[in-house]
Amino acid sequence: MDISYVWTREGWLYLAVVIDLFSRRVVGWAVGDRLHRDLALAALRKALFMRRPPEGLIHHSDRGSQYRSVEYQAELRRHGIRISMSGNGNCYDDAMVETFFKTTESELVWRTVFYTRDQAATAIARYIDGFYNPVRRHSALDYTSPAQFERTVSR
Repeated sequence: MDISYVWTREGWLYLAVVIDLFSRRVVGWAVGDRLHRDLALAALRKALFMRRPPEGLIHHSDRGSQYRSVEYQAELRRHGIRISMSGNGNCYDDAMVETFFKTTESELVWRTVFYTRDQAATAIARYIDGFYNPVRRHSALDYTSPAQFERTVSR
């Protein structure tokens, strides 16, 4: 779980994502015009709705205030999810999510001028749900997409 931001001519649009580390699939995401706990909660709740994970799942994040909030921690506990957070000053703990953001920036954000937050949100939705999860191949997944990898493993 982590949050990044995209510049639009209206101002910043923040993007929160939850990634399944096994398949590298973005399982929950949310966008908003403010960086706060509710953005992270929206992405988490989408992931919980889409995946319905069993108790004992490990949720890893950095030590951002959004993830340390009482509401966020309570949501994790309510679903029987174990909480894992980066060590102080450890920039490598969230490498997978940071790689996703870098990929999104180089394949979408840096190539586009977004005039509105809605325009950026629509482009991000198309990128994640229409390309990244179902199509984009990953070397760590034997050059299959996250969706293809999950179908192969679930057999």
